[in-house]
Amino acid sequence: MMQMREILFQAANETPGVGNITECLKWGEPSYLPEKSGVGTTVRLAWKQKQPGRVSVFLHCQTNLVERIRGIYPDVFSFEGNRQLSVPVGAPLPEEELQHCFSMALTYHLRKKTG
Repeated sequence: MMQMREILFQAANETPGVGNITECLKWGEPSYLPEKSGVGTTVRLAWKQKQPGRVSVFLHCQTNLVERIRGIYPDVFSFEGNRQLSVPVGAPLPEEELQHCFSMALTYHLRKKTG
């Protein structure tokens, strides 16, 4: 999860419009959101005891982000519903793909405004 966090901050730094990131706990899990309102949606990272073999990224369920990511990276992540994408624990992280997913989430509202 720490490596995923590093990738998320790298995505924030390299993605125009994101700005500073707020890091907090939501539902007891590390969560990240651009400080400036109206830019992006929350990204939550989690490992769950019910699914010990994977680490997950949770995105807001009322967005189309997971659906879009599933269309772009169907074989890179495993998906659950409309809010979760996961990678196996211990496997090399798909860094470029994760960075792209984080960039999409952190600019979700900006992209909605521009079409």
